[in-house]
Amino acid sequence: MQLFYDSEITPPSHILGEEESRHCVRVLRLGAGDELHVTDGRGNLYRCRIVEPDVRRCRIEVVEHTPEFEKMPYRLTMAVAPTKNIDRFEWFLEKATEVGVSEIIPVESAHSERRTIKPEREEKVIMAAVKQSLKAYRPELRPMMRFRDVVSMPFEGRRFIAHCDEPAGGAKVFLPSAVGSCENILILIGPEGDFSPEEIKFAAANGFEEITLGPQRLRTETAAVVATVMVATLKNA
Repeated sequence: MQLFYDSEITPPSHILGEEESRHCVRVLRLGAGDELHVTDGRGNLYRCRIVEPDVRRCRIEVVEHTPEFEKMPYRLTMAVAPTKNIDRFEWFLEKATEVGVSEIIPVESAHSERRTIKPEREEKVIMAAVKQSLKAYRPELRPMMRFRDVVSMPFEGRRFIAHCDEPAGGAKVFLPSAVGSCENILILIGPEGDFSPEEIKFAAANGFEEITLGPQRLRTETAAVVATVMVATLKNA
């Protein structure tokens, strides 16, 4: 299945944007009568047929519409401090999209070595992963937020903070044991230097549950992917 993305697709007839038209006609060499799939990133999957294979304005007609295609039975928000080496953070974006994530919040914390990202570049990484893994839901990439703002923002669900320090509010719980039946989850993953003791105490005091991902010490991007996989494994079982 060839998956294309167009947030504005409206049945029964639609013209793909220039970038997707070029990829469809020039790169893949699809022609009139060939079929492809298009998603709007909001769960709708459209099976389409090419009517006019124009390299700039490829016209398609919708043959079949599948709403809520492979909708996840949970909603996961990953709040992760971008790594100093941006390639490692982008690896997390790619893998989390493939596994299943609803929202990603880049976090600026006390020990952060990177305090800015390039949203347009990161959106391209996410979009490529959406199409490669045949997802009909596109994860939302939020603007970078300060740690205290993430902790203080309203959130309907359970909130967790993973860290390597001593617990501030009782014993840490292994993430798979902590998730339970909750369907709306937020997980905080810190930078290379971990969260500061003050940040951990602040999160614990504001309702975040302290968790561990196991005895091994993980890099930021690895920890974020491991947490994503743990939740996906539990919720898709």
